Amino acid sequence: MIPMRTLLNSLRQLAASLRMLLIFTVVLGVAYPLLITLIAQVPGLKSRADGSLIKADGKIVGSKLIGQSFTDDKGNPRPQYFQSRPSAAGSGYDPTASSASNLGPESIQDVLPDPAVKDDTGTHSLLTQVCARSLEIGKRYSVDGSRPFCTPDGVGAVLAVFYAGPGYHGSITRVVSVNQACPAKPFLTRYRGVPVQCGKSGADYSRGKIVPIRGAAPAHPAVPADAVTASGSGLDPEISPAFATLQEALVAKTRRITIAQVEALVQRYRKGRDLGFLGEARVNVLQVNLALDRAYPYRA
Repeated sequence: MIPMRTLLNSLRQLAASLRMLLIFTVVLGVAYPLLITLIAQVPGLKSRADGSLIKADGKIVGSKLIGQSFTDDKGNPRPQYFQSRPSAAGSGYDPTASSASNLGPESIQDVLPDPAVKDDTGTHSLLTQVCARSLEIGKRYSVDGSRPFCTPDGVGAVLAVFYAGPGYHGSITRVVSVNQACPAKPFLTRYRGVPVQCGKSGADYSRGKIVPIRGAAPAHPAVPADAVTASGSGLDPEISPAFATLQEALVAKTRRITIAQVEALVQRYRKGRDLGFLGEARVNVLQVNLALDRAYPYRA
C-alpha cells in the first residue's frame, strides 16, 4: 500500500506539472503566435509576412521570393521576357518540390544512352548539363557559348586514358571520349599521339584515368555561370546583372523597343549587395517582366 505522504507528494508534483503545461500552452501556443501575427501586420512588414506577393491587374501573379519559368506550353523560352536561371525543383520551379540537383564538381562523366532501349537519353553529368545549356544560350542570344572543359557539340570534354602499366604508368594504349557516344566524332583526334575513340554505351571505362580537357574556350565565358547552373532551392527569383544584360537585346528586339529602354527597367529592379558586402548584385526576373508588360506591352 502506498503511504499517504508519498501519494500527496505525487499529486502535488502532478498538479505543478499540469499548471506549467497550461501556462506554457497559453504563453507559447496562444499569446506568442498572436503577438507575432499582430507585429507582422505593422505597415512595412505586412507585405513580407504575407509572402511578398506581387499583383498584376488585381490578381496575384507570383512572389518576389519565389522564381518561375517564362516559357510557352512546350517549354520553349518566350523571347519577349527575361528568362530565369535553370531549376531542379520538380519539372522546373515547382514550389512544392524545392530541391537542388545534388550534383557536384566531380560529376563529369555521363551514362551514355543505350541504343537498344527506345527513347533512352542516358544520364547527363553536371558538366554536360552546363555545356549543353551554355551552347543553347549562346545560340539564343547570339554570343559565344563555349566554356572550358566543354566540347563544341555541348558535352563534357572528358577522356578515359588507359595505360600499359599499373597505376596509370607506362605508355598510353587507348583513349576514349567518354561523353561522346559513337558514331560521334571525338572532339580530339589524338591525345599524346594516341587516336581518340568515341564512347560506347555500357562499356566499362573504370580502369582508365578520367582526364577533363580544358580546351581553347575563354577563361571568362560570355554566358555567365547563373545562366547554366540551378540554385540550391531551385526557386531563385533573381539572376545576375550579367545574365540580364545578355538578354536585353533579344527582349528589346521582340518587343520592338530600344535596348536603352529595356536597360532602364532592369536598373530599376537591380539590387546591390546586402549591407554593401553580403552576396552579389541581382535582378528580380518577375518584377522586370511585369514592368515590361506595363510599359511596353508585347504585340505578336
